[in-house]
Amino acid sequence: QVQLTESGGGLVQAGSSLRLSCVTSGFAFRSYKMGWFRQAPGKEREYVASISRGGHSWYFGDAVKDRFDISRDDAKNAVYLQMNNLIPEDTAVYYCAADRSLSSRMSTTPDYWGQGTQVTVSP
Repeated sequence: QVQLTESGGGLVQAGSSLRLSCVTSGFAFRSYKMGWFRQAPGKEREYVASISRGGHSWYFGDAVKDRFDISRDDAKNAVYLQMNNLIPEDTAVYYCAADRSLSSRMSTTPDYWGQGTQVTVSP
């Protein structure tokens, strides 16, 4: 069965960095756009970042642009989110997602979701 497993979350102070990992299995990873979403308590799920098939194009939500980086390693079926200069507003559960659509942007309804990893940023 398809699995997307996030890791790397935790509790950090503002200004710190975290690197989230999403290791996947059970689907043709190289054929999927990969991305990250996040959801804070009481908030709508928010697009964070995505990376194209082949890893040559990157997209970021306005709230994280210039602070976060996304990358993928097709040999490991993994996608990563490097989060720098974290602020308390980044506190959320971060979800990895896979999207097989041919559009350049990440779908708001990806094909597969991970179960999330908690990121908490203290002031």
